[in-house]
Amino acid sequence: AGLLCEPLARLGADVTGVDAAVENIAAAAHHAAGSGLPIRYMAGELAAQDIGTFDLVTSMEVIEHVADKRAFVAELAARLAPGGLMILSTPNRTPASRLLLVGAAEAVGMVPRGTHHWDDFITPEELGELLSEAGLMMGEPRGIAFSPTKGLHLSSDMALNYIVTARRPD
Repeated sequence: AGLLCEPLARLGADVTGVDAAVENIAAAAHHAAGSGLPIRYMAGELAAQDIGTFDLVTSMEVIEHVADKRAFVAELAARLAPGGLMILSTPNRTPASRLLLVGAAEAVGMVPRGTHHWDDFITPEELGELLSEAGLMMGEPRGIAFSPTKGLHLSSDMALNYIVTARRPD
């Protein structure tokens, strides 16, 4: 929860972080308090939170863990203020992601076994349809790549992971 909340708070944003896992919220809140950052953290399902709307709504590496993706995207869209921007990232459902993000990453212990279920990954086309159903228009997807020289960076290669923006049409 705190990986994106803290940098946004440091930039001066009024930040609310929501996570379904109570232990994640507790750890993030403890870390933010130690850094003196006034972040409002809330534990529980997004649909159960009365938090209002926001100019920026982010969901980074979450949707692939959600059972009802349509309802989740609708809840995210409901939290987006008029003129606001949504940013989502997620693994793509490709043969490469099955091999590397599920098989190899779990085999070498980079992520705990069972963290990812390849069948739950969502393609950019599928995400675009869900966003459209929620009244949003998706921007051009960009790949998230890693290299030893650049670290994580935007790329045209969406074989493993991608990021998108979404807005309400004018």
